[in-house]
Amino acid sequence: MNYLSVENISKSFGARTLFENISFGINKDQKVAFVAKNGSGKTTILKILTGSDSPDSGQVVMRKGIRMEFLSQEPSLQDELTIEESIFASDSPILHVIEQYEKALENPEDADAYQDAFEKMELHNAWDFETQYKQILSKLKMEDLKLKVKFLSGGQKKRLALAIILINKPDLLILDEPTNHLDLEMIEWLENYFAKENITLFMVTHDRFFLERVCNEIVELDNGVLYTYKGNYSYYLEKKEERLAAENASIDKAQNLFVKELSWMRRQPKARTTKSKSRQDDFYVIKEKAQSRRVEHQVELEINMERIGSKIIELHKVSKKFGDRVMLDNYSYTFNKGERIGIIGKNGTGKSTYLNILAQSLAPDSGKVVVGETIKIGYYTQSGINPKPGQKVIDIIKEYGEQIPLTKGRMISAAQLLERFLFDRKKQYDFVEKLSGGELKRLYLCTVLIQNPNFLILDEPTNDLDIVTLNVLESFLLDYPGCLLVVSHDRYFMDKIVDHLFVFRGEGVIEDFPGNYSDFRAYEDSIEPEKEEPKEKVNWKDNQVKKGGLNFNEQKEYQRLERDIKDLERKKETIEAKFLDVSLSEEAIEKNSKELEKVLKEMETKEERWFELAAKIEE
Repeated sequence: MNYLSVENISKSFGARTLFENISFGINKDQKVAFVAKNGSGKTTILKILTGSDSPDSGQVVMRKGIRMEFLSQEPSLQDELTIEESIFASDSPILHVIEQYEKALENPEDADAYQDAFEKMELHNAWDFETQYKQILSKLKMEDLKLKVKFLSGGQKKRLALAIILINKPDLLILDEPTNHLDLEMIEWLENYFAKENITLFMVTHDRFFLERVCNEIVELDNGVLYTYKGNYSYYLEKKEERLAAENASIDKAQNLFVKELSWMRRQPKARTTKSKSRQDDFYVIKEKAQSRRVEHQVELEINMERIGSKIIELHKVSKKFGDRVMLDNYSYTFNKGERIGIIGKNGTGKSTYLNILAQSLAPDSGKVVVGETIKIGYYTQSGINPKPGQKVIDIIKEYGEQIPLTKGRMISAAQLLERFLFDRKKQYDFVEKLSGGELKRLYLCTVLIQNPNFLILDEPTNDLDIVTLNVLESFLLDYPGCLLVVSHDRYFMDKIVDHLFVFRGEGVIEDFPGNYSDFRAYEDSIEPEKEEPKEKVNWKDNQVKKGGLNFNEQKEYQRLERDIKDLERKKETIEAKFLDVSLSEEAIEKNSKELEKVLKEMETKEERWFELAAKIEE
């Protein structure tokens, strides 16, 4: 059954065309993800679907009687209502029955009102609904129902809006980045909820685990053209690769034909026969196809990292409280060269406090933080850029200098650097407040990396970044030689780049887990839920939970070696591919040979150590 049809819609802003004549449909029980680069018009399409914006041409047709709800990035809620009042403010009849019952429970002396409310609960079969609605509120941490909306944080407002939508059970649910502002436990609960519920979804999300486990169809807007993939994220990646290969093969064929036809065109006399005119018309079609090779503009990340000494950062018996809430309790840790640590934990357990103390923007109550002399911290915070009124994109970068140093003594202008971050010359002179959420994050990332840090702290770097930019950021971080500390709810991202985790349990308890997020989930799922307080949980380091016969530090080394060997294999393949170029000079061949020899020697050393550790696992 078709719920909604998008028919040949187009949208432009001034001279810029976002999309033109695109069509698609949403059918009952489909779980559709909409994928596109930042600035391609994702949010505009969501607004058109929900009626808060209109297309320049074309139309959106919705089936009569369909109830649709939209979760936006900035939910519209009434400040003076409480959480409970906001939930019951909808027009759902069953919610009004539950509201009446809840009020009757508050006044047990009014027996008639209670009896009437009880009978209505029976009549509408509202008991299961009430249980489910309370579970939704509990999972999304909406506990103080008497709290007014105006006192909620941005993340709490987003969670309240999500709770209201889920409780109302619309026929069609349209979501804009539903996992933003949710902690990992909430995301996994929402993932399971959507996976098992018969609910029709159309969503924009950059959470690739979420895409993989929830969606059964992916619609991609790529260079103004819409492509549909009937499967999850893995299927989409596979089929997109096939599509691009087929497109490029077709263009290569057209280019070969174009060269041949161009030669023929140049030989033609001015007088044309009907036959030659037809061939000339075909020539222009071939020419257009031959010149249609897509230009993939990708963010280019580069860093002239400061030299890193033997002392990194040391925390000695650090404690921090806010009122009665303990964030850190007599905590000590010494960072080592090249560490790649992910930070996970529920909201409010002290993750941001920990980062701020490390970055020395917050002082501990007791204990000390010792930072090595060579350490230069780059801190990517959730607050992002705070531009001055009327400031343009290029002004932000010029604050760091007209010329920016790169690796190997090279220099680059502020404008050239911005082009590497996908801000063309025209966009560089836009006002910062005009940028989309993803563009703001990209500009902010540029300002952090421009300072050449060797200790990089990233607090939710993946929010609002498109999948293409995420892939580039991941590749950059895999090759980043400094220390890396990441807080992220993007499990795919965490799995790819971290070696071990700091698990924040609350009340100052921080556990060091030797593995990535999937390893952690597998471990958590393999043990029975603890009945004790969270502080009683196993501490992997203290109890020496081992991978085979490896101790904690060896487990970290084993994980790092696996990643390093994969990186070296990629480098080896890249160098070997260069030798296939027949035009390579003797000088270039010698340089590549030395580089290959160096990589092979490093691989051999690391593989020997890997085998040593692997043998201990099997003991």
